[in-house]
Amino acid sequence: MRCILIDIKEGINKRRAYRSLEVIDISPDLIKDLAESAQLAPSCMNNQPWRYIFVKDNEILHEIFKTLPPTNAWVKKSSIIIAVVSKPEYDCMLGERIYYLFDTGMATAFLILRATELELVAHPIAGFDENKVKQILDIPEEMRLITLVNVGKHSREINPDLSDNMKLGEKQRPPRKILSEFAFLDRYNNKLHVY
Repeated sequence: MRCILIDIKEGINKRRAYRSLEVIDISPDLIKDLAESAQLAPSCMNNQPWRYIFVKDNEILHEIFKTLPPTNAWVKKSSIIIAVVSKPEYDCMLGERIYYLFDTGMATAFLILRATELELVAHPIAGFDENKVKQILDIPEEMRLITLVNVGKHSREINPDLSDNMKLGEKQRPPRKILSEFAFLDRYNNKLHVY
């Protein structure tokens, strides 16, 4: 069997949560491509609990923009917004372990990495009014709107709507925790030390 290497690590390293975006045309083929990338993600018992609403209609986008706080004004430069939706019953529920958020998160990461490979920015946000956006998009009440993923082309011109801290994040990758803060060997609190 011939082994074909793909450079996933390059995509992981290249992915950034840029907020300075240029509007681009979003084709049906691009939407299909992103959806197919999420489709292949693993999930508990292959339940595939994720649901995505690809919003490109300008009127609907403007309605969503109205629900955002001023700190997310930069989102208005998105070419498309992907609403990430699910509910617990779509996935495994084993006692206290409810998997739908984890599995939907993995699928969304696949989608984000594919967008990165296509030289796009796919930036998920938490700052939105879940109930208002659910009404705009006709999402049933029992569903959770987990995040909105904003997609566009990275702009070299820094968006003037950004805070000073956000502008700094456009110029350099925000600091990451060192491995020993979150990675352990054999037992919790046995910090992983890499030499």
